[in-house]
Amino acid sequence: MAQSIATREGYGETLVELVKEGHDIMAVEADLSGSTTTKKLQDYDSSRLVNVGIAEQNMIGVAAGLSLAGKTVFTGSFAAFGTGRCYDQIRNTVCYASLDVKVAPTHAGITVGPDGGSHQMLEDVSLMRGLPGMNVLIPADYWAAKQAVRIAATMPGPFYIRLGRAKVPTVYDEHTVLELGKSYVLREGDDVTLVAGGIEVAQALIAADQLAAEGISAEVVDVMSVKPLDEETIIASAAKTGRVLTVEEHSIYGGMGSAVAELLGEKHPVPVTRLGLTTFGQSGDAAELLAYYGLDAAGIAARVREVLGK
Repeated sequence: MAQSIATREGYGETLVELVKEGHDIMAVEADLSGSTTTKKLQDYDSSRLVNVGIAEQNMIGVAAGLSLAGKTVFTGSFAAFGTGRCYDQIRNTVCYASLDVKVAPTHAGITVGPDGGSHQMLEDVSLMRGLPGMNVLIPADYWAAKQAVRIAATMPGPFYIRLGRAKVPTVYDEHTVLELGKSYVLREGDDVTLVAGGIEVAQALIAADQLAAEGISAEVVDVMSVKPLDEETIIASAAKTGRVLTVEEHSIYGGMGSAVAELLGEKHPVPVTRLGLTTFGQSGDAAELLAYYGLDAAGIAARVREVLGK
């Protein structure tokens, strides 16, 4: 793992790159273009960003209209508002009609930090995953975020991309190519499978290093594509280790961990433990919050010891 950089930093940059490559990209923002980085697209070509003000429901409606005019449209805002406040519009206007709208808010999870529980969106994956026709991507780092934006821009239909505020360690590099519907084994192991999503991938890799020093061999799988889910890779890892711990900066109800538990419960039953949130978040430093909720490397390693009875 190299430098730390927020996943949101890859968003606006990649939109500009796609436009330069000839893609007909538009973005619709709800007065947060600086924070979400869609301002980078506006700075490159002001005609490609529409700022509707603090009106997230209208943001989705405008995006839907632009998509019907032949544009590939990305929306912004923070995850708490960009999914929760406009859920009805995403459901009935975008997904019901299978429009080419990509919902890509930033500031998801508890690592929003000092903004507190009202802004720390922990239910967005469950909301978006439950929608028919919606693809759901949770990139692990800056490079994965750039790939997620590219995937969404070059494939038809609704997409949800979960992006964060805080700087996180990079686990991929500029040569990385990721695919929709694929998970990636980033570390081989035999005793337990750590199925991680988003910024928890880096923490799971650090935890695996710590556990290795104790003689515990942990396999680490990055589930960037929560929907569609890479059933083959997850089942193969679960069959290999016999135990699974899912790790997500999200509620354990309905998120990535639920998707994995549902899959294994139906097709390859093994013990599955879900590590995530069961409450609202609270104000604090991002790193302190990860530690408090057991979502840093030390917390993950501790849960693995519990799972293994050590």
